[in-house]
Amino acid sequence: MYIRKAILEDAEGIAKVHVDSWKSTYKNIISDEFLKNLSYEQRKNLWNRNISKKGNYIFVALNNEGEIVGFADCGKRESNNIDNSGDLTSIYLLEEYQGKGVGKLLFKQLFLQFEELGYNRVFVEVLEDNKTRYFYEYYGAYLFKSEKITIAGNELNLLIYEWSNIDEVLSKL
Repeated sequence: MYIRKAILEDAEGIAKVHVDSWKSTYKNIISDEFLKNLSYEQRKNLWNRNISKKGNYIFVALNNEGEIVGFADCGKRESNNIDNSGDLTSIYLLEEYQGKGVGKLLFKQLFLQFEELGYNRVFVEVLEDNKTRYFYEYYGAYLFKSEKITIAGNELNLLIYEWSNIDEVLSKL
């Protein structure tokens, strides 16, 4: 497994992972109709913009064949007004690569990026029914707040977790 910073040519591979992982991760959480309508092309356009945007830090995980099997990104959300803090925006893996340490490698890369940026607090938003929240809790995230959101007509609980010590997280990785 190889982790590197994303380049524009990665948008298509990231889009495929994004759509496919949403379909497996959010099955029975978000409506089947919404998931069925996710589009590789739409997500490719989104990732072209995300990769080009200053202040976004996107990393990809490549398998031995050089295919993108996961990605992660971070930065600072426009809604984040807390000094010296950033946001872990996403970590997604193809289902067959989950539970094999790939997510941990991407997670570490994000926290190294946070350290380089001088952040001392990190936030992540995760749906309550998404089991990834246990991964975040394992690495010391604690619940900062929760709120209700609506996705595809479904009201869901969004949990916002926080890490307040980046060095402590990195020492566990």
